[in-house]
Amino acid sequence: MCGIGRSRAAYVQAADDDRPISRSRSANILLPPLGRWGRGGEQTAVAVGCSRDPQPLSSGERRQAELQSADGHCPPPLPPLPKGGSYEVLRRHFACYLLLPLLIAGCAPSQAAVSTDRLTIGAYSVLREAFHDGVLPAFAAHWKKEMGRTVEFEESYNGSGAQSRAIASGFDADIAALSLEGDIDRLVKAGMVRKDWKASPGGGMITRSLVVIGVRPGNPKGIRDWDDLAYKDVAVLYPDPKTSGGARWNINAIYGAGLLTARPHRNPKAGSELLAKVQANVVNMDASGRQSMATFERGTGDAVVTYENELLLQRRRTHQDAPYIIPPATLLIEGPATIVDASVERHKNRAVAEAFLAFLRTEEAQGILSEFGFRNINPSLDRDPRRPPLPPRLFTMKDLGGWSKINTDVYDTGGVWDQLFTGRSKESQR
Repeated sequence: MCGIGRSRAAYVQAADDDRPISRSRSANILLPPLGRWGRGGEQTAVAVGCSRDPQPLSSGERRQAELQSADGHCPPPLPPLPKGGSYEVLRRHFACYLLLPLLIAGCAPSQAAVSTDRLTIGAYSVLREAFHDGVLPAFAAHWKKEMGRTVEFEESYNGSGAQSRAIASGFDADIAALSLEGDIDRLVKAGMVRKDWKASPGGGMITRSLVVIGVRPGNPKGIRDWDDLAYKDVAVLYPDPKTSGGARWNINAIYGAGLLTARPHRNPKAGSELLAKVQANVVNMDASGRQSMATFERGTGDAVVTYENELLLQRRRTHQDAPYIIPPATLLIEGPATIVDASVERHKNRAVAEAFLAFLRTEEAQGILSEFGFRNINPSLDRDPRRPPLPPRLFTMKDLGGWSKINTDVYDTGGVWDQLFTGRSKESQR
């Protein structure tokens, strides 16, 4: 047997089927349904327009069938099976003959496969709309124009910390676009990303935003600064920094505003006190920033601490006002992205991965990200008239001492955040 007998069902009808013969989609060849052979190998007429009764053909009738076939009315008759011949042998012969072109074609790579690149994106959830609806289609068009090749994307969006852990555990992302440097550092420690990933342009950052305060229309509570969130009649929302990596930007902004009151000198006590007063008014801490915004949209709370781009995205999505306040002193949010070297080495797609990472920093990509609420990573191009200017006392994580110091001072056991719930200070742990 030719080894392709299983495929015959696509081309040959069942033995008890009385319908006309079937046509192969791969070749213009007509096959008789099974059971259309007379005893002794005599062929019977089965084609459309021919006799539907399985009667043996005489030599004259065979010639007539050939003429009808030439006129397009019937297919040419098949040669009779020799006396004592096996229909099964003939069926196998025709099945193999029909499928041979398909087998040959299947062995050759298609032109589409040869000219297609694939890229897997592992990003944090805030980037979902900007990437899926804007950046990825723009890069696909750019890649097609520059290289004449198609690029296909596989996309995954999750909380930054969860996405980082998934990649470290085996999710085969080629590009990691996350919220926190620490989430990239996890991949460095896992041996999946180069230690010098921040040596790329912009220090490895691809997005910018601000920590702001979302308020109700008309700002009925008169909120203007972080201190206003400490009023006893103000209900505040922000996500839990223990479950949301992005939420740490919010906590760092509040703590940092107090810490840098007498800038450039740092006052940790002022930072701790401001954070404690605001936390006392927090009525709900969701697991992620997106959930916190959803809770606020449903009517809970008077103010929500969030990213500026999230509120601008809400405006874009709902076509309704989403008012917010930029405190005079707040934190610049910078989002990193890098190539996951371990993945691109396996996928052999470094060229397209590097091109995509470079594209994220182009004026075109930054313009798209701006449409979805982000600020341009190039300050000279951050001139969108639809949003307020940068605040006078804008600070960065570097001003706070860097991520390592903040993680130790604020989030570790006995740190500022831990003390708010346990009363344990670092001194008491010694």
